[in-house]
Amino acid sequence: MSTNSRPYIFVITFLLTLFGFYNYVIYNSNGYVAAEKLSPVAVKGQQLFQDKRCWSCHQIYGLGGYLGPDLTNVYSAEGKGPNYIKAFLNSGVNSMPQFNFSEGEKDALVQYLKQVDETGIFPNYDAKIEATGWVKLKYRNEE
Repeated sequence: MSTNSRPYIFVITFLLTLFGFYNYVIYNSNGYVAAEKLSPVAVKGQQLFQDKRCWSCHQIYGLGGYLGPDLTNVYSAEGKGPNYIKAFLNSGVNSMPQFNFSEGEKDALVQYLKQVDETGIFPNYDAKIEATGWVKLKYRNEE
């Protein structure tokens, strides 16, 4: 090993140590706490949402496909709600596949969308970026 490479090894070792310490602090801090866990029925709805590839067309919090509407707040949107969601699951539109969901599956999807709706508002214009880098969202159940 030449004497010219020693400073580089020191710098790389220092940077790797700093990176390890940074990751330890970030992943062991209380900066992120899940606001709410899904109920067992909502978990079944989430699984259906994934299995039927609803993400391909629809978005939750702006993430997903662009063919269908964002469903983050469909449960609480004016003129919509559980009956609207179930009716859409029954009939859909021309570009939406016919899934033939059972009543239990529709209830699970509605429960999933209800719990997603309770977590926040999209788009969330009241989000604040904290000094730590975490984004503080305003949730529906917070005043």
